[in-house]
Amino acid sequence: MAITDLHGASAIRTEGALNGVEDQVRMYVVQRGCWTLGAPLARSEQTVPAGQFLLRHIGRPLHFETVPDTTAKVLVLPAATLKPLLGGRQSVSGPLASAEVRLLVAHSNMIYETAADLGPAGVRAAHGTLIELAKAVARGQVDDVEPQLAPALAQAAKDLVDSHLADPELSGTMLARELNVSVRNLQRAFAAGGESVTGYIRRRRLEEARLALTAPSGRLSVSELAAHWQFADSSHFIRSFKKHYGRTPTEYARSTDPAGH
Repeated sequence: MAITDLHGASAIRTEGALNGVEDQVRMYVVQRGCWTLGAPLARSEQTVPAGQFLLRHIGRPLHFETVPDTTAKVLVLPAATLKPLLGGRQSVSGPLASAEVRLLVAHSNMIYETAADLGPAGVRAAHGTLIELAKAVARGQVDDVEPQLAPALAQAAKDLVDSHLADPELSGTMLARELNVSVRNLQRAFAAGGESVTGYIRRRRLEEARLALTAPSGRLSVSELAAHWQFADSSHFIRSFKKHYGRTPTEYARSTDPAGH
C-alpha cells in the first residue's frame, strides 16, 4: 500500500513502452487539474477531472498524463482485497464530495501527518482503516458503526466544519447528512476524542472571531462578529468568548492593539 500526493506545476506524462504486470487497485483523487490514464499510446483513455475520483484495477502498467497545476492523491491498494468488490467492473468513479471519499481522504491526510510517530500497532491500525475505507468507496457505502472508522469520521466532519463555519445551517445533523452517517454515530466519533460536535463548532467559531479581533484593518464590531459567526446575539457571543479566553472580545482586542487604543 502506498499514498502519493502530487502537486504538479507543469504537465507530467509517461513516454515509451511500458512492460510487466501490475496486479494493483489504484485510487486517483483529483482535487485540481486533470489526470488521464491510457495516454498517449493506449487505444482507450480514462480521464479523471477535478472534483472526481477513480478506483480502478490495474493489471498492466498504464501510461498517464496530467495537465499543468494538477493536484491529486494516488493510493496503491492490494488487489486481493479490493478487486472482488469491483465485481465485473474495471473501475468505480464519482465525486470527491461523496461521504466515502471524504472519510478516506481525511484518514489518508491523518496518516501523512502522523506516520513518522506511529509504532507497529499504529501502523496496523492506520493500514486496516484505510483498507476499510477503500472498501466503502468500492461499495458506495460507509459502515458508520465500525469503531475503527471513528477517527476518520471525526476528522472528515471537522474538515466540513472548517469549510462551513459561517453557515447558519451548520450542525451535527447537517454534518451527518453530508457524511451519510447517523447523528448518533457521528457524536460517538467525536466523543472518542473528548469533544462534542457542538463544542467543536463553537470552539472553531470563537477561534476565527478571535483572529478577526486582531485584524490590522477592517475590524468588525462585536455585534457584527456575533452575527457573522452565527451566535444568537452579542450577549451570547461575549459570554462564550469570555468563558473560553478569560476576557471579553473588547478587552481582548484592546490587549492586542499595538497602538493601545
